[in-house]
Amino acid sequence: MSGKETPAVIALRRAKLDHEVHDLGEEGVPDDDRGYGLAAAAAMDVAAERIFKTILVQHDRLAVAIVPVTTTVDLKAVAKALGVKKVAVAKPADAERSTGMVVGGISPIGQRKRLDTVLDDSAMDHERVFVSGGRRGLELELAPAALVEVTKATVARIRRED
Repeated sequence: MSGKETPAVIALRRAKLDHEVHDLGEEGVPDDDRGYGLAAAAAMDVAAERIFKTILVQHDRLAVAIVPVTTTVDLKAVAKALGVKKVAVAKPADAERSTGMVVGGISPIGQRKRLDTVLDDSAMDHERVFVSGGRRGLELELAPAALVEVTKATVARIRRED
């Protein structure tokens, strides 16, 4: 499997969903105090509001929350969208074991098993958004509707402005 042929890329290709792969290389994004998402936005010269991060949360099972890198996840809102009482951020080892991907490169697409997924509603404000491609430095650009389709996501406001 080449560096660009991650399970996320394969899943998009199999679903015949329009997407672009942006390979920044594992060293392609400077390690600075902005955080990866903001640094990636600068490296790709795109608005940071279009870059989304994948956060695994835990209730009685794991689930996925996808929010803009310019915000933080509102765990109460995620729980409400999932129809559960409470969620917490999953332990990194549990996230890696479940998804088969390394923290910092976890994609909401192409995980080992489909998890309940909630996409922040701000994604729908953009023609195209970016999510991790399944490894550090690999970003996928696609329409929010395609992201919803491939992940079977619920769309809800789950962000908290920083």
